[in-house]
Amino acid sequence: MVKITIKELSFSYSSRRILDELNLVVSDSEVLSLVGPNGSGKTTLIKCIDRILKPKGVILLDGGRDLQSLSRQEVAKYIGYVPQSTTSVLTTTVFDTILMGRKPHMGWRVRDEDIDQVVDIMKLLHVEEFALKDFSELSGGQKQRVLIARALAQEPEVLLLDEPTSNLDVKHQLEVLETVRCLVKKTKISAVMAIHDLNLAARYSDSLVMLKEGKVHAIGDPLSLLTQENIRAIFGVEAVVMKDLDRPYVVPIRSLNGDAV
Repeated sequence: MVKITIKELSFSYSSRRILDELNLVVSDSEVLSLVGPNGSGKTTLIKCIDRILKPKGVILLDGGRDLQSLSRQEVAKYIGYVPQSTTSVLTTTVFDTILMGRKPHMGWRVRDEDIDQVVDIMKLLHVEEFALKDFSELSGGQKQRVLIARALAQEPEVLLLDEPTSNLDVKHQLEVLETVRCLVKKTKISAVMAIHDLNLAARYSDSLVMLKEGKVHAIGDPLSLLTQENIRAIFGVEAVVMKDLDRPYVVPIRSLNGDAV
C-alpha cells in the first residue's frame, strides 16, 4: 500500500530553486530517510509534505486524495510533524503538550477519549513518569520523545521527522530512532526522516532517498545505496563502506580536495 505519492514536486525561495521536480513514493509501514549534504532540500521536502511550504507539483495521499485540496485540519489527521529538537521554552506540562496533538480531533472541550488517547501514547513512548513535569525541564532525548508523542496523538498515517537526532548525544540518538522504528512496525504507520548521519540512517531505515541540489540522485535500500561511488558523488567524500549485521557502515576518509575528514 502507498501512503504518499509525490509527482514533479518543485519549490523555490524567490529565484533560488531548492527542490527540482522530485518524484517519490512513501510505502506503508516503512521508515524512509532523506539523506544528502546541507542545502540538498531535505528539510524543505519535509515542510512541503506537511504543507508548511506550498510547492509546485502534486502530493497524493492514499486513495488518490490531493494534499493541496485538504483543509489544514484534515492534513493534521493524516500527517504528524516532529520538528528539529526545539529550543523554545514551552511552559506546559508534558501531558498538556501531548494533548495539543488531539486538536484536529477535538471540539471545544477535551473528551474522555482524548485523555485516554494521551495516556495510552505516554505509556507507548515511556514518558508517563514525567507527565506533570514542565516540558522545558526535560532532557533533549525526553523532549524528542514528547514531541513524537504529540504528533502520534494526531493519529497520523505518516510521521514526518526533521533531523530527530540533532543536538542529542549518542545514547539519546539511539533511543529516539529505536522508538521511531518500533512505532512504525507496531502501529503500521510510515515515517519520513530528514537525517544527516548516514550510519544512523542505514541502521534504522527501510529505504533511503539520496538528494543533491534539490534532485533525487538515487532511491533504494541502505545496503544498495550506501556505496563508495554514491557517497563520492553526493557528499564529495572518499569513504570505506563496510557491512555489519546486514547493514552498511560508512567510514569517511577524506574530502575530494584531499583533506582528511
